[in-house]
Amino acid sequence: MNCRIVGRISINASTNNKSTNQHTHMFPLKKISGESIPSALEKAERYRLLNEPSLSESICADILEIDPKNNKATVTLLLAITDQFGSTAADDVNRARQLAETLTDSYQMNYYSGIVCERKGKSILHKGMPDGDYIAYEWLRDAMEFYESAENIRPIGNDDSILRWNTCARLISKFHLQPRTERYVEPLLE
Repeated sequence: MNCRIVGRISINASTNNKSTNQHTHMFPLKKISGESIPSALEKAERYRLLNEPSLSESICADILEIDPKNNKATVTLLLAITDQFGSTAADDVNRARQLAETLTDSYQMNYYSGIVCERKGKSILHKGMPDGDYIAYEWLRDAMEFYESAENIRPIGNDDSILRWNTCARLISKFHLQPRTERYVEPLLE
């Protein structure tokens, strides 16, 4: 059987093989050791700061594979996903929201749920899509509600939720965002 490698796709030169030009297998992922988690977390955070959220996301997935309850990896993964809002074809907002809901600390759950909503709102605002102003407003208001919930249970000296709430309020003001005034009404069936 003649086989040549073109990029990462193996092309079989034989005409009787039906898998020509297709990936025929997945590579099994390798597991990292538990001892490597602290340095892997540092790398994930560093890749986020270097604007490489997909690399950070991959590292966090490796960490969570062996330590599913690792709070820091969950938060870093959530942030890496939200870093990609607006830059990928399909935002993974549902996945980010689900990650926020897995956080066991109520403050963090509300705070990071707010982050997800805020970043989604900002990504919509910057896309310039039809009705984007109304949609962005709704996401930012949802974020503000989460931040208010976090504010009520925040640790002493931690005003992050207030700072984020103020950011959302300023964005709404700066872009003159408003709620949609029209309401969709189902037509009556006769």
